[in-house]
Amino acid sequence: MARAENKETVGPAARMAASVAKRLRQKKGWTQEYLGGQMGFTGAAISAMERLIHPVSDDMLVQLERVLGGGTGIFEEMRELVRLEKLPEQFRGYAPIEQKAVALWLYANHVVHGLFQTEAYARALIAGGHPEPTPERVDELVVARMGRKALFDRKPVCEIELILDESVLRRVIGDEEVAREQLLYLAECARRSNVNLQVLPLDAGAGGKYAGDRGDLNVVENPAHDHVTFLEIQGESLLVVDRAKVSTHRQRYAKIRAQALDPRRSLGVIEELAGVRR
Repeated sequence: MARAENKETVGPAARMAASVAKRLRQKKGWTQEYLGGQMGFTGAAISAMERLIHPVSDDMLVQLERVLGGGTGIFEEMRELVRLEKLPEQFRGYAPIEQKAVALWLYANHVVHGLFQTEAYARALIAGGHPEPTPERVDELVVARMGRKALFDRKPVCEIELILDESVLRRVIGDEEVAREQLLYLAECARRSNVNLQVLPLDAGAGGKYAGDRGDLNVVENPAHDHVTFLEIQGESLLVVDRAKVSTHRQRYAKIRAQALDPRRSLGVIEELAGVRR
């Protein structure tokens, strides 16, 4: 249930959206009940949004643009800002960099990379975290994570490479149905022309050299064709811009790729674990 204390945690973008929505509603002479009816929400929901008791949701911003936006795109622009401030604090600085990337080189060895998660997988993962988030916070984080997927179809195209440790594919998050759906989605992503997906097999370290031992790695090429690295662990993050350090990360990523299965064999492993018959 929404509480008045929520006002203290509402970010500036959500505050601005609520203020603009209220002013436009009043300018039209509409009641909260009437606006809610036009949008598919209750008058109480509009009241809670305007008073910041319940921060504006992504769905509400879509409807505000349709009903009050007047073709200006104002609420659509706010939608991106509101999404950003609902992200975990340690991720906010990286999120715009990811969305503007020319190319991404990603390695994940604990869970499926957030950019490639299904909604059900993300919800199970987020809801099961510690400290346990509220249901409202789970919804916010899931919506924000799913919003990142716009990068797959963005123009100009972003080239995305993901290497997943095989243990990630075998780790069940949620239940067997959620896990299978996630595997099938990975197979679907692997068939995209701008995606290269490879699996680092469990026996990659059998020869004594295991390049993936230092954990997840995100290397980004930005529109200026510079490279940065994003590292995240235990709720903390680090954006690395030092060229020498980023160069080391790129070289390490190349070693991981060299130990991974090729894309065709990787897809075979994913489909086999999903129970797909060829």
